[in-house]
Amino acid sequence: MPYRFICLLGLLALTLSTSWGQSPAFTVSFPASQSQSPLDGRLLLILAKTATPEPRQQVGDAVETAQVFGVDVTKLNPGQSARVDTKAYGYPIKSLTGIAPGDYYVQAVLHRYETFHRKDGHTVLLPMDRGEGQNWRTAPGNLFSKPQKITIRRGATQPIALVMDQMNPPISEPKDTQFIKHIRIQSKRLTEFWGRPMYLGAHVLIPAGFDEHPEARYPLAIFHGHFPENFDGFSETPPPANMDTTDYVERFKVHGYKKIVAQEAYAFYKKWTSKDFPRMLIVEIQHANPYYDDSYAVNSENLGPYGDAIMYELLPEIERRFRGIGQGWARFTYGGSTGGWEALAAQVFYPDAFNGCFAACPDPISFDAYTVFNLYNAKNAYYEEGPFRRTPRPGQRNYLGQVKCTVAESNHRELALGTHSRSGDQFDIWEAVYSPVGPDGYPKRIWDKETGDIDPAVAAYWREHFDLLHILRRDWQTLGPKVAGKIHIYCGDMDNYYLNNAVYLMEDFLKKAKNPVANSEVAYGDRFEHCWNGDPNVPNYISRLRYNTMYVDKMLKRIEVSHPAGADLTSWRY
Repeated sequence: MPYRFICLLGLLALTLSTSWGQSPAFTVSFPASQSQSPLDGRLLLILAKTATPEPRQQVGDAVETAQVFGVDVTKLNPGQSARVDTKAYGYPIKSLTGIAPGDYYVQAVLHRYETFHRKDGHTVLLPMDRGEGQNWRTAPGNLFSKPQKITIRRGATQPIALVMDQMNPPISEPKDTQFIKHIRIQSKRLTEFWGRPMYLGAHVLIPAGFDEHPEARYPLAIFHGHFPENFDGFSETPPPANMDTTDYVERFKVHGYKKIVAQEAYAFYKKWTSKDFPRMLIVEIQHANPYYDDSYAVNSENLGPYGDAIMYELLPEIERRFRGIGQGWARFTYGGSTGGWEALAAQVFYPDAFNGCFAACPDPISFDAYTVFNLYNAKNAYYEEGPFRRTPRPGQRNYLGQVKCTVAESNHRELALGTHSRSGDQFDIWEAVYSPVGPDGYPKRIWDKETGDIDPAVAAYWREHFDLLHILRRDWQTLGPKVAGKIHIYCGDMDNYYLNNAVYLMEDFLKKAKNPVANSEVAYGDRFEHCWNGDPNVPNYISRLRYNTMYVDKMLKRIEVSHPAGADLTSWRY
């Protein structure tokens, strides 16, 4: 048989194996019992090969991910059907035409949007956070259907009907305890920007002896990070001796991690209440917004003045209620990943307001190393391109360098979950925070979400406004005297998201900085993954539970060498 004919037969077989004739289609509706008013939002259809966990819980970056398709719906009425067909954008398979015949478990979710009339004149549809930390799977009020098993048959033309007759329940407010207090304020700045009431919250860990020492005024440390439902990692009771230890965490290759977490939480309580532990306030802030589970604690064209709202509204109220010293020499920031970027950004953008930042595994602090590529020189975010081929850029890895997914795959998943930067996930929030507002009121795309082609004009805006290394270089003459001695950065050299690449560049600058010298600290963990925070003597799965005690000695040393004359160094040292 001629070789060319064999090749043609192979090509025909490939075509037949990936084209299933008539594509399946779905109709999705909700009953009036769930809402009598029309609804806006992102309608998600999820197909999974297993029943547990629910299909909506199986969508992610891992190769085992469920299939998801998304369509925007506007003013969908109760009883009215929305159609999910070949026009819906999918991940990891982009079209329903690529779904093979077979058995699946299917579920539909409506991630509800509301209308915002912003101060800048734009009207946008976005998913308001409802106390869950911007999570489409659990957001109160989101509708979903019960998972059901279906069979997709070759050539079938009858649409499969799904009814979203379930609704996520409200989330209960956390309760105050002896040591953990909660605060929530309406922000004047954010309310004005968003055109509706907007709130900031915080969980405050108060020191032992707070009530017995009313004269004491305390230093304050902000533990930055993703949305905290409560102040975790602190427990006044030890775990039961017979606590179940059969749970297994694949990431750490550890059995019984829940008990380890409980043991560390109790150990923190014992240390917090011990005689010699410094008395201070530790604060975790809640600043979830219509784009993400936190705001990155900066002012942004798309998110509004979150930086100023936190600094000039929330922190003063916390210090008023809980007797904070309220001066820059007695404030510190720390955190990991997003929290690491926020800790450093707060120090850079509000240099006099803090006396030190401890940034672990920070999100890219230089866009010259935006994970695995230079945002300013590259033409495409998804591929390294040459004259005759292009190579996909890796997005996640393990400590051996084995790749979990690519940059393109993560972004395509986000695009299925939401258009206009509305996925509530990582690349979209970087875009929402760092980009200028586009003509349609949504963030300008840093790159085409489908192809990865980078917009150099948007990249230039990012550089001048949010590239922390560039800002330090550009403004060192004025910033240097304010931040020298205050910058501490820690990162594993096998960070899962390649965040160490930007830290290397920051370290090079800080080592060479003059007038003044930076007097900074940058440390790396050999073969440590995300999110190594500075302790080489214990595994990541332990050190990540000790953020609240790791940097205290360095904070005290900084206070000793930098406090102003007449500073209160005694009322809080009882």
